[in-house]
Amino acid sequence: MGHTCQMVGYLMFVIGGRADPANVLGDVWVLDTAKNEWRFVECAGSVFAPRHRHAAAVLGSKIYIFGGLNDYIIYSSLLVLDVEKLQWKEVHGNGEWPCARHSHSLVAHGSKLYMFGGYDGEKALGDLYSFDPQECRWEKVQTAGKAPYPRFSHSMFVYKDYLGIIGGCPIRQHGQELAFLDLQSCLWRHMMLNSAGSNLFVRSTANVAGEDLIVIGGGASCYAFGSKFSELVKINLLPLMSQANTPSSSHPEKQTSYQNQEILEKKHVDVRTPQIRGVQSSDKFLQLGLENKRANADCLYWVLQLERKNAKLGKDILKKFGWLDLERKVYFQGDGSHICFPVTEKFFAIFQDKLSKSEGEFLEITDLNQAESHALSEVSHSTALNILAACGVTKLAHEVVKTRKASGSYLEAMREAVAFLLENKGLPALLLDQLPTRWERLGDVIILPVNSFRDPVWNTMGNELWHAVARSFGTLRLARQGRITPSGTRDSGLELLVGDDGWVEHRENGIIYSFDATKCMFSWGNLSEKLRMAQLDCTDEVIVDLFAGIGYFVLPFLVRSNAKMVYACEWNVYAVEALRRNLQANSVSDRCIVLEGDNRLTTPSGIANRVCLGLLPSSKGSWVMAVRALRSEGGTLHVHGNVKDSEEDLWTEHVVKSISKIAKLEGRDWKVFSEHVERVKWYAPHVRHVVVDVICRQSHR
Repeated sequence: MGHTCQMVGYLMFVIGGRADPANVLGDVWVLDTAKNEWRFVECAGSVFAPRHRHAAAVLGSKIYIFGGLNDYIIYSSLLVLDVEKLQWKEVHGNGEWPCARHSHSLVAHGSKLYMFGGYDGEKALGDLYSFDPQECRWEKVQTAGKAPYPRFSHSMFVYKDYLGIIGGCPIRQHGQELAFLDLQSCLWRHMMLNSAGSNLFVRSTANVAGEDLIVIGGGASCYAFGSKFSELVKINLLPLMSQANTPSSSHPEKQTSYQNQEILEKKHVDVRTPQIRGVQSSDKFLQLGLENKRANADCLYWVLQLERKNAKLGKDILKKFGWLDLERKVYFQGDGSHICFPVTEKFFAIFQDKLSKSEGEFLEITDLNQAESHALSEVSHSTALNILAACGVTKLAHEVVKTRKASGSYLEAMREAVAFLLENKGLPALLLDQLPTRWERLGDVIILPVNSFRDPVWNTMGNELWHAVARSFGTLRLARQGRITPSGTRDSGLELLVGDDGWVEHRENGIIYSFDATKCMFSWGNLSEKLRMAQLDCTDEVIVDLFAGIGYFVLPFLVRSNAKMVYACEWNVYAVEALRRNLQANSVSDRCIVLEGDNRLTTPSGIANRVCLGLLPSSKGSWVMAVRALRSEGGTLHVHGNVKDSEEDLWTEHVVKSISKIAKLEGRDWKVFSEHVERVKWYAPHVRHVVVDVICRQSHR
C-alpha cells in the first residue's frame, strides 16, 4: 500500500510502498504487460530511500517522484528513474522549491509536471506547483478563482488542457468537489458531485479514458463507525465541462451543483445502469410499456415487461425479429410473476416508424388465442407489435438492466439464438455441441474459427443463421477465418458472412491499423515484438523493412521509435493499399517510402542502420538483400524464424554464421554476433516464433 504505479510503454513500474507498518519498501518491480510477467529490477544509484505515500508521474522515458513518508521522515526531494538505464538520480533545481509532503498528487502535462496538495505533518496543503525538467525549475502556479480546499490522499488527472482534482481528506459532508484548472487561463472551475453518501474518493485512483473519468477504489476507516469503501465510478467529463463553461458557472466564486445521474454513472460489480424517467405518451403503442434506460449520455436501453405465462410467446417474437437485446440480461420482476426483457434500439426505431402510420394498417389482436394462432414465420412487424400488446405488456418503474458478463455470456446468447432456429427448422438440438467456443474481434467484426459451422446441415439455414449469430454478439459484421493462401503474398482467406465491407480499424499501442480483413491477414501473436520495436530509440536512423505488410513494424518504428526514415518493401497489392492508408492515418507518410514489388528487386543498398526481416516460417531467402541494405559500417538485423525449442541455440548460431559469410562475400569486413534472442510466441507444439538481433560492426584490426 502507498506505492506508486506508472506505465512506460507496455511496462508497468511499481515503486516503493508499505507491506505493513514496520516494513516500508524501496524496491522496484516491473510488469511486462505484453508477456504478463513480473520481475524485480535492480536500479543503479542509491538516492531512493524506502518510502510510501509519495507521488509519481511519467515524462518520456523517465519517472519523476516527489516526497513521501518513512516513519516520521517526510521527504522534499525530487528523484528521477531513467527506465532505459534503470538508474536513479536526484534532481537539484531552482525556483520556489515545495515543502516536504506526503499523500499529494503529481501529473505530467505537456513538458511540465504539476503537483497539488498533500500533508506536511501538521496540516493539509492546498498549493499548486509546476516543474519544468528542461530548466530544472519549480514555480508556484498563480491562479484565478476560488482554489480547491487544502487536501491530501486525493486524485489529480489531466483532461485536454485542464487539471482535474477529486476527493481527498478532510472529507466534506456536503458532497465531493470536482475542481478543474483551465491551464490556458489559470482559472479554477468547480462542480459538486452528489455522491458523498456512497463514495469517499479517498486514496482512489482516477484516470481519463476518452471523455470519461474512471475512479477506482479508495475508502477510509473510522474506529467509531467502521470502514467505508468506494464503488467504481464513471463520470462523463464532456457534459461536465460544457456546464462548467456556461455563464452561470463562470464566476470564480460560484460553485455549481452537479447531480445529473445521466452523467455520473455508478458502476457496480454487475455493471448496473443509472435510473432515469421513462418515456410517457398517451399513444396506445407507447403504452406497451417501454422504459428508457440510459447507461451514459449516448446509450439508450429499453425494457419490456410481460406476465410470466405469456413470456415465452413474447420472447419468441422479440428473438424472431432481432428485437431482444442479447447483451443484457432477462430478469424477474417482483415476486416472479413478471419477466423483463431488454430490447434493442432497432425495436425502438421500428416502433417509432409504426407511430407515424395510421392505426388502420395494424391487425387488431384482442386475445392470446388469436395471437398464438399466427405462425411466427408469417408474422409481420405490425402484427408482432399487436401480439405483444395482447400479451399484457405493462410499464416499468425505474428498474435496472444488468449487462451480460464476459465472453461466456456471448456463447450463451449464441446458443439461445441458434437453438431457436434449430427448433423452428426441425433440426436436431445436438448441433448445438458444434458451436464455436472461441472467436476473435477485429474492430467491430467478430471472426469465428476456420472450422466453425462446417457441417453441411448448417447450410440449410442460409443467411438466417449468420444474422442470428451476429445479433448474439451485438455486431453488424460477422466473418469466418479461412486458410491463408499458399501464394507468396499470403492473402487472407477470411470469409465475410454478414456485412458488405471487409475494411476494419484496429488500434494497438496508440497506433491505427486499418486493412481489408478479407484480403490481408492480421497477426495477434507478434504484439510483444511490435511493442519491443516500439521501445527502441531509432532517432536519426534509416530502417528497411523487407516484409512490411500493412505496417506491423513500420508503424511502431515511425510512430513510437521516432525513426528518421523507413523504406517499406511489400509485394501484396492489398497490403500496400492498407499500408498507405495507415501511414496517412498515423501522420507519418512523410517519413516512409513504400517500395512495391519483389524485395529482391526493390531493396535499396547501403542506406540502413537497421533491417527488419519479419517473415515466417523463414526469411532466409532475403538475408543477402538485408546485408546489402545495411550501411558500410554495419547495423542491426532483426531476423524472424520458426524454430524447434530444442534447436534455438543451433538456429541462432546458423543465422550468425550465415550473415557473416554473406557479408564477406559482399566485401563487408564486419564482426557479426547475436546481441539478443526474443521468444515471441509458440507457433506450434515445440515450435517457437523467435527473433534474433544480429549486430554487424566493422572489424578493427
